[in-house]
Amino acid sequence: MSRTVIVDALKRTDFGAEVNIKGWVRTRRGNKNVSFIALNDGSTINNIQVVADNEKFGDEYLKPITTGACISVTGKLVESLGQGQHVEIQAEKIEIYGIADPESYPLQKKGHTMEFLREIAHLRPRTNTFGAVFRVRHNMAMAIHTFFHERGFFYFHTPIITASDCEGAGQMFQVTTMNLYDLKKDETGQIDYSNDFFGKQASLTVSGQLEGELAAMSMGAIYTFGPTFRAENSNTPRHLSEFWMIEPEVAFNEIAENMQLAQDFIQYCVKWALDNCKDDLDFLCNMYDKELIERLNFVVNNDFERVTYTKGVEILEAAIAKGQKFEFPVSWGTDLQSEHERYLVEQHYKKPVILTDYPKEIKSFYMKQNDDGKTVRAMDVLFPKIGEIIGGSQREEDYLKLKTRADEMGVPTKDIWWYLETRKFGTAPHSGFGLGFERLLLFVTGMSNIRDVIPFPRTPNNAEF
Repeated sequence: MSRTVIVDALKRTDFGAEVNIKGWVRTRRGNKNVSFIALNDGSTINNIQVVADNEKFGDEYLKPITTGACISVTGKLVESLGQGQHVEIQAEKIEIYGIADPESYPLQKKGHTMEFLREIAHLRPRTNTFGAVFRVRHNMAMAIHTFFHERGFFYFHTPIITASDCEGAGQMFQVTTMNLYDLKKDETGQIDYSNDFFGKQASLTVSGQLEGELAAMSMGAIYTFGPTFRAENSNTPRHLSEFWMIEPEVAFNEIAENMQLAQDFIQYCVKWALDNCKDDLDFLCNMYDKELIERLNFVVNNDFERVTYTKGVEILEAAIAKGQKFEFPVSWGTDLQSEHERYLVEQHYKKPVILTDYPKEIKSFYMKQNDDGKTVRAMDVLFPKIGEIIGGSQREEDYLKLKTRADEMGVPTKDIWWYLETRKFGTAPHSGFGLGFERLLLFVTGMSNIRDVIPFPRTPNNAEF
């Protein structure tokens, strides 16, 4: 008999049918006559109840069926009289695939801290919490691809190994086949990469944006969706060393179209979660964040307020003058912190906010410069609870302005000559943005630590599993 996944079995109403289900035991309880086994196969947050006659199977056979054990059950689908489910399985045959010793299996039926579960990341997907989070993660990936595909974007694969630093920050993981303890150096003391695999310094990418721009300038509208790496020594609930990024780039879009695309995209993804992940979101809302569903609807149902950085700073300074306390100072030219961004969203405008026209000194070299000589056409999308969730800009299409700004910021021309050349050959206005996938998941799931929305988090001093 072919297997029925539990999410489908729970929907069936053909009582009396024989079915086969397989999964892992959540709990087993009962009395001297009957055992009730809660079984889950990961397809849904909900367990299906298996009812086993103790006399039919025997106590010794049922004894190894404890929390964590894996079993196959063939039996009759019947209407359940218990609360919480409308179907259950009357077991006729049980096959034990694998036992889980109660003395050593760490996921017994009790509460576990997030910190403890990170230490057993190979097992935590079996918990209700992480099963829910990773199903939502899958759905968000599907929403992203569907959104862009339906709008004529092309999925473009940018390199993971690169010789350029998109941000000009230098916080990159180097890639080498050489013995790090015996690096060859030239007469000036600089590392000689001539014998290395690529013959030059190579690193893991921090962004696919620059290559994405090249594709947009030939294919019109593209998006990237892949892993990126930042060698920042940041031990915070919002930073990972390895994470996934979504980066659309669109030829001929200017900043206004870019802002609208960002709003449409994020609202589409959040609505997808509400429409397709109801059971998982309800569980996460009840267990971790009572306001989660309300906050998701808040984003879907509100237009995003467009505000200049200068106006945002004026609002924050006025709030301070009236007694509002912030941990970090605010003045024109400073990079706003999460607390400032959240004030604008949660207390002042009471809706998501897109901040634009940032001081050029705190933004990257590739952003289009405004006529005032002080600001660039950057944009950040700000959300409740999280602050910035999307960062983007209209890109500078003028060759001389772009090269001058790269020189000012110390970005080596030899590493981005190919990027500069697109401004020589058929340049055009274009825009794009980046969304950290795990930041989106933090918002959608209500989890409080970014390490808990990716299966195997990579952070300073942590590369386990």
